[in-house]
Amino acid sequence: MRIDGTLKSWNDDRGFGFIEPSLGGQEIFVHIKAFETRLGRPQIGQRLTFEIEMNAEGKKRAKRVQPVQVARSTSRKRNDSPAQWGTASYFAIAAFLLVFLVVAILWRVPNWVVGLYFAASVVCFITYAIDKSAAIAGRRRVPEKTLILLGFACGWPGAIIAQQVLRHKSNKASFRSAFWGSVVLNVVGFIALSSPLFLLLRS
Repeated sequence: MRIDGTLKSWNDDRGFGFIEPSLGGQEIFVHIKAFETRLGRPQIGQRLTFEIEMNAEGKKRAKRVQPVQVARSTSRKRNDSPAQWGTASYFAIAAFLLVFLVVAILWRVPNWVVGLYFAASVVCFITYAIDKSAAIAGRRRVPEKTLILLGFACGWPGAIIAQQVLRHKSNKASFRSAFWGSVVLNVVGFIALSSPLFLLLRS
């Protein structure tokens, strides 16, 4: 027997939460492994349909959990499309390469800066892959603050590639806003630190 309910709480780092049945009654424990369909990370307020089983301690828990499909307009689907965000994200990398080239020509950026962005991007991609694996397996997650910090520390090109290739952290609005804010700060910082004005202030 399947039951409808709403996800009332969710601990994304530990991969579990509680569902409130639509017909009332006690909230039901749900683990990330119980989700049959992985359409991004579970969100508080999300409508779900599920079955109930007893765990080894005789407590109820949800199984075979699936999100209730809600009709969306064609325009909404198009705006939220991962492919669209992917195109815009890759454009950001291309735009930064152009900015980097111009700054390097005008102000002679040290070669080690290129190495820094490359190494940080590799580390960032690997960290996203580890977090993706943990999300699927229901293990302890990498904190979002860590992912944002790695992106800010010159690893954001690798983060963008990871988001699109791994389909990870590419649709969560709050994370996306914080991530792109860190990207802007990094690029502004790169331009400021490379400018002759900064060199004059140091001397």
